[in-house]
Amino acid sequence: MLITEMKQKEAILSHVSGKAFMIVCHGCKEVHFPEHEVEAFRKELAENGTLTGSITTDYICNEENLAVRLQNHMAAIESADVVLVFSCGVGVQTVAGKFPGKKVVACCDTYALPGFQGVTPLEYDCRQCGECYLNLTGGICPITACSKSLVNGQCGGAKNGMCEVDPNMECGWERIMRRLSQVGRLDALKCPVQVRNYATDDIVTKSK
Repeated sequence: MLITEMKQKEAILSHVSGKAFMIVCHGCKEVHFPEHEVEAFRKELAENGTLTGSITTDYICNEENLAVRLQNHMAAIESADVVLVFSCGVGVQTVAGKFPGKKVVACCDTYALPGFQGVTPLEYDCRQCGECYLNLTGGICPITACSKSLVNGQCGGAKNGMCEVDPNMECGWERIMRRLSQVGRLDALKCPVQVRNYATDDIVTKSK
């Protein structure tokens, strides 16, 4: 089970320059999803002319389902400068993987709760850490894509692009650097490192 919270509007808008397309996922809202906040934000963007379009759907973590749901929206997505995704980190990474040359923004933070977490058929994973780093790393999670969960860059132990911990796994930070280069956002690495708050890994621990 999980709780999804919308990031601060100012934080989301700081990633928006030009036009935006909005994808809202209701797939895993069994505990909490900020539905009313997201809809109010969508209306605000629509009224000021920022949106090229939007879609509310479910289970965007499934690539085949996502492709079908977006078929009628591809023109609006292509005309947008950024895609805003309101979902857990798995959904954001799936969208980023589908549009590798497009800036994709994670608009929510997700917290884990005890209980069944659901199953995704994809390689993407979300640790539900409560402080999503995907906006700094081009839609590739440094916590799950890196064996050491490093958030401040590559460890230096990779050989030929492969992880020193698992030689069969591509270095997560190699992937991040490549993605940021694709979307022309290597400057994102100049930002101060967001120190990770491990207390948010478990919402029960956080609430004590």
